[in-house]
Amino acid sequence: MTKADLINAVAEKTGFSKKDSEKAINAVTGAITDALVSGDKVQIVGFGTFEVRERAAKEAKNPRTKEVIKVPAKKAPAFKAGKSLKEAVDVK
Repeated sequence: MTKADLINAVAEKTGFSKKDSEKAINAVTGAITDALVSGDKVQIVGFGTFEVRERAAKEAKNPRTKEVIKVPAKKAPAFKAGKSLKEAVDVK
């Protein structure tokens, strides 16, 4: 599903215009991004948790040249699905 598909789905389910649906989606993703940048965790009950995780520095190999490269430590966003979402996806 692309962002455009998501906008259309939200517009259909809520009765909002596509323009208003796009504003709502942009507001939600912007708020989540801002919270993660400031170091906060975002929990949406029944959906999941967004958080920032630390990745340690490591050494990796370039598969083409076999040269060892040092990869610096960094922060990366992570998502953990909530119980309700896991159960909804696992319907058999």
